[in-house]
Amino acid sequence: MANEVKIVPLMPEVSTESAKPQNLRKHPRIIESIIQAFLFICGAISIFTTIGIIVYLGEEALGFFTSSEVSLFEFFTGTVWQPQIGNFGILPLLNATLMTTGIAMLVALPLGMCVAIYLSEYASPKMRSFLKPILEVIAGIPTVVLGFFALYTMTPLLRALIGKEIVQVYNTASAGLVMGILILPLISSMTEDALSAVPRSLREGAYGLGATRLEVATQVVVPAALSGITAAIILGFSRAVGEAMIVAIAAGAGPNLTWNPFRPAETMTGHIVRISGGDLSYDSIDYNSLFAIALMLFLITLLLNLVSQRIIKRFREVYE
Repeated sequence: MANEVKIVPLMPEVSTESAKPQNLRKHPRIIESIIQAFLFICGAISIFTTIGIIVYLGEEALGFFTSSEVSLFEFFTGTVWQPQIGNFGILPLLNATLMTTGIAMLVALPLGMCVAIYLSEYASPKMRSFLKPILEVIAGIPTVVLGFFALYTMTPLLRALIGKEIVQVYNTASAGLVMGILILPLISSMTEDALSAVPRSLREGAYGLGATRLEVATQVVVPAALSGITAAIILGFSRAVGEAMIVAIAAGAGPNLTWNPFRPAETMTGHIVRISGGDLSYDSIDYNSLFAIALMLFLITLLLNLVSQRIIKRFREVYE
């Protein structure tokens, strides 16, 4: 038939080259391997450095605790710290450390929360970009400068307001107040990041129900960011516990077990700074006592970090 149409199926032509089996093996990339090895070495160095510090600290502290002059019970319960005469009670140093840290947190926590809520919920983008660098500048001030600020500015101010008979020249109150200024940027910045991470949908839902901006901030956003806020608080507490220069300059020298914040008292870090600057013979009881105090500081910060991780896991909210 002349009008017969022949239908030919359209099949793709398979070339002989594409029919060959493909090599699916991973091709080596020299640059990527070098970068991966470099990053691994950096991580390993940081880990082994930390382990080395812990081992050295524990070894030196062990020389203190195994000494015949030291009683472990007296170390944790004694009220006098005078290694020169054989008194090794850590309570005066621990009490001063916790007292200055507590005063610092009383300053930094409410102010930091207020600043974070303002930056997250109230401030315009232009105001936020202006205020955050200022907070970072405060965090960058050398602590030795803040120590002299506490001694020559905060202490005279307290003596003028409360009375020279009550406030001593060296006192834990002025040191704690300035330490609060030091950790204020840390707490406010981390808290603001936690608040900003809360999804916008939660805020919009609360506004849709008629809530005010303050109600949204305090009853919706803050509870939703509780894990991040808690981590910021504990990190600020750890930072205050480990601060040395402010307390060494303004809090006073000499262990003194007192609950009066207007009297001088020496913290653990301040004692380490003062004693390590003197003439100490290697492997003496005074020398090893510094490592025992440093080990206590390490254990306190380690405990705070463990508590922080547990709280974060307990109250962490995951949003999709």
